[in-house]
Amino acid sequence: MINFQHPIIQHDLEELYETSINWEPLQNKTVLITGATGMLASYLSFMFLFLNEKYNYNIRLFLLARNKQKLKQLFGQPDHAINFLIQDVCSPIELHAEVDYIFHAAGAASPYQINNDPTGIIKANTIGTLNVLELARSKNTQKILFTSTREVYGKVTNTNKINENEMGVLDPLDERSCYPESKRIAESLLKSYSLQYGISFNSLRIAHTYGPGMRTHNDGRVMADFFNSILNKQPIQLHASGTAERAFCYLTDTLQAVFRILLQGQDNHAYNIANESEPIRIADLARLLQKVSGNHQPVLIPPQDQTPKGYCNYERTQLDTRKVEELGWKPAISLNEGIRRTLKSFCR
Repeated sequence: MINFQHPIIQHDLEELYETSINWEPLQNKTVLITGATGMLASYLSFMFLFLNEKYNYNIRLFLLARNKQKLKQLFGQPDHAINFLIQDVCSPIELHAEVDYIFHAAGAASPYQINNDPTGIIKANTIGTLNVLELARSKNTQKILFTSTREVYGKVTNTNKINENEMGVLDPLDERSCYPESKRIAESLLKSYSLQYGISFNSLRIAHTYGPGMRTHNDGRVMADFFNSILNKQPIQLHASGTAERAFCYLTDTLQAVFRILLQGQDNHAYNIANESEPIRIADLARLLQKVSGNHQPVLIPPQDQTPKGYCNYERTQLDTRKVEELGWKPAISLNEGIRRTLKSFCR
């Protein structure tokens, strides 16, 4: 498991700090992060720790997760700046401190979890979001950032790019719909609390983020499965012909967008976050991973599509990211470089 001191992490955080983001408004703030052991949430936490350690920002962190051991592995022992909340987000959250910002990132998204615990996914996005909102209401929180997904758009037709105002069809009886439907409900809850109680939020509609800290075992998403095969020196098994396209965003590019939205974004709005500059076919992604890693195991393509249960099986429509680009965001890490860094992050 990665931790704050890993050289790849430190390099990424320094590079993120050197962007044009004005970090000073984060000084002396108190931040709650739910789902703190997840890939995106742990990197968010690392960035706040980096600001404290290198630049004395005096940010106080409350990290909420169910697994205390994972929190310790990632962040070490709690101290005056790091506080652990060991609980399920579906239980009421009790804090005796004011909270300036909340990053609500608790909840699973993998096909494995969709197949094995769909009700848990729904609970985290509904009951968990209600608990976060009630806490924010009692603490006069400045803003909640919610990690949503591009999948809330459903099946959108008659457009080449999906902007934040588009909305397509979702079949509530589809076996995968526990995830995007509950994200839709969460966004509606955020908007309702904004209207009724004046709570500010942003919804982060994130697409295909990867990087250090990603789960590779029993995940089921393309990038995670491919990394798992590479790390275990096994053939890469495709579940279809590999002609479908995806576009992937390295973790620090996603984080740069998140911080720009936090500090500059328009309250109570959704933002697309995606790197659409390097779309790639799934089969070509497998070959790129082979090349970068030096793994010469074969890529196995089935004679016919065998898409497993819980997989997102859609034709890619590009996300329109002009809204976040207007805040100064631009992805900086190429797919080749992002894969290289992610591979190095698994080395001790």
